[in-house]
Amino acid sequence: MHEIDQLLLSNRAWAAEMLAENPEFFNRNVNLQRPVFLWIGCSDSRVAPDQMTQAVPGGLFVHRNIANLVYPDDRNLMAVLHYAINVLEVNHVVICGHYGCGGIQAALDGAPEGPIAHWLEHARQVLNDHRGEIEALPQGDEQVNRLVEVNVRDQLLHLARTGPVQDAFAAGKPLQLHGWVYDLRDGHIKPLMRIDRETILNEVPKPERVLL
Repeated sequence: MHEIDQLLLSNRAWAAEMLAENPEFFNRNVNLQRPVFLWIGCSDSRVAPDQMTQAVPGGLFVHRNIANLVYPDDRNLMAVLHYAINVLEVNHVVICGHYGCGGIQAALDGAPEGPIAHWLEHARQVLNDHRGEIEALPQGDEQVNRLVEVNVRDQLLHLARTGPVQDAFAAGKPLQLHGWVYDLRDGHIKPLMRIDRETILNEVPKPERVLL
């Protein structure tokens, strides 16, 4: 059986299982969605937010890109962020990186020319901003995984300075931003930091190293 046919067969089996457990499973999601979280994560195929959190359909509003980067001029992400905060009224936005990230590895090694190299400009800037700390570590996984952690921190600060988030903070909305890292080795999500409307952004420290 071809892989594409297996996907469709698996989908039908999953739908049948959901209906057997709850005949109203799909009806309840037809007319509206009420997610509590906006999840901004990496496109890596090993990092599936719905699976790792056991979120039900409608529980997570999701945006994914290589290395979970936040560009204020990324119209796709800004549209998702605006809709999540102002229409869906989510109270939590998560940026979740993951150890062993190929995008971060490419930023560290120097990605070849092309669309990926252009996309990773923000990640290379993170490396430049933290180069002393990163290069003081042994080459290999330790450098990559620490860069993953500080990248989450720096992207969370980019997120906190976007228009939709600043407007929500100014309006007194109970919006919280969370920086997490997913560990491929054990399946655990490891919180790094949190930002809310009381946080002084210029004083946000680097996170403690989680993966030692």
